[in-house]
Amino acid sequence: MLFQLLVGSAVSAINIAIHSLWTVAVIGLLRNIALGAAGRVGLQLSGVMIAAALALMLAHTLEIVVWALAYWVLGVAPSGTNLLYFAFVNYTTLGYGDITPVKQWLLLGPIAAMNGILMFGWSTAVLFEVLQKTLERQADFRKSP
Repeated sequence: MLFQLLVGSAVSAINIAIHSLWTVAVIGLLRNIALGAAGRVGLQLSGVMIAAALALMLAHTLEIVVWALAYWVLGVAPSGTNLLYFAFVNYTTLGYGDITPVKQWLLLGPIAAMNGILMFGWSTAVLFEVLQKTLERQADFRKSP
């Protein structure tokens, strides 16, 4: 059990690092886009939010691939299992239950779900921050002469 927790923590740490780096890059990129689109308020806000959401979805997909690779290396799922599907189901907490891990790796599914919940919450906070900062910049732009 301890080994499962250590492995799950290591994969989660990799995903946290990916999410952290990705988030910093997305915020920096969107800040530049927002500054370049000054004057087109509605278009700017929509574009920034769409770009942020899509970029964060891409980060989540990459993180799910990391889980699928870990499952493959460790032999977590029964042979013939679509590991990407299995990783998506665990990470998103969907949990169909149509695939279960082999007995010696039962804890990895819940750890992946916990990791996914944390990353989705983080992404939600980032989206809110991007929205708030974009609205603040638009208000500042309107105030300037």
